[in-house]
Amino acid sequence: MKIACIIPTYNGKNELCRLLSSLSKQALKFDIFIVDSSSVDGTLEVAQSSDAHVVTISSSNFNHGGTRQMMVEQNPEYDIYIFMTQDAYLTSADSFSRLIKYFDDSSVGAVCGRQLPHLDADHLSRHARKFNYPEESIIKDLDSIPLLGIKSAFMSNSFAAYRKSAFLDAGGFPDHVILSEDMYLAAKMLLQGWKVAYSGEAVCRHSHNYSITEEFRRYFDIGVFHARENWIRDQFGGAGSEGMRFIKSELQFLGLRFLYLWPAALSRNFVKLLAYKIGQNEGRLPVWLKKRFSMHKAYWDGPFSQLPSS
Repeated sequence: MKIACIIPTYNGKNELCRLLSSLSKQALKFDIFIVDSSSVDGTLEVAQSSDAHVVTISSSNFNHGGTRQMMVEQNPEYDIYIFMTQDAYLTSADSFSRLIKYFDDSSVGAVCGRQLPHLDADHLSRHARKFNYPEESIIKDLDSIPLLGIKSAFMSNSFAAYRKSAFLDAGGFPDHVILSEDMYLAAKMLLQGWKVAYSGEAVCRHSHNYSITEEFRRYFDIGVFHARENWIRDQFGGAGSEGMRFIKSELQFLGLRFLYLWPAALSRNFVKLLAYKIGQNEGRLPVWLKKRFSMHKAYWDGPFSQLPSS
């Protein structure tokens, strides 16, 4: 199989160096494509000095789904497309091999790898990775929905691979979503009859030590996504029960040893819930306020900012 690894970049010179170093150690043969959003910190120069094929776009033209879709369309000769983000890196030489082995099953359309926290991750970030990326692998289909709910469509383009035939069958990445283009496509694949895998053996490191303001902005955007793509909730269920399970798991993870972090954890979860609910009702807000609340502010200057909730 011909394999392409596609990496969007923007002002992440040191992170890209780390990622490229981990890619160079992979036993699997693949081609690297970097699409840089006009970085000004040396990221573009690092990309150009590597063996990667490099494309430059304006930062104002970056779109979570549209930019990745563009790279697939410009390079249609590949059978498998692996997507990573610049702030992730692989932990072993067989990470890619372990990821794509799931495509030995011809019914698997996409697979997401496990993400461990970065070495400097705080306790809350460590729990988030433990909760969302367990050791156990699983292959999901429509029959998984009663048990897993919305988690059936869980996917992360920080470390994920897609079979081209399934990718095309499901319509590819959307260009109208503010984020979660990966979940959108995974949900479409499941509805088309494909299976979606999670690999606990294929591992990278990737996490964020978000401030409480950043948490608000991210979850506002997630709320916007779910409001506009309410077909996902209709087909797979909402995120409410998953949120309660997360809170209970987080408090258990912290335990009495880190009891002093309980107020911070509870307040963050309240802020995330509030932001999510506001995002779900974004149709009542003016664009200038949505832009202020949002993590992905450029989205609100684009052509999809005025789309009604679906």
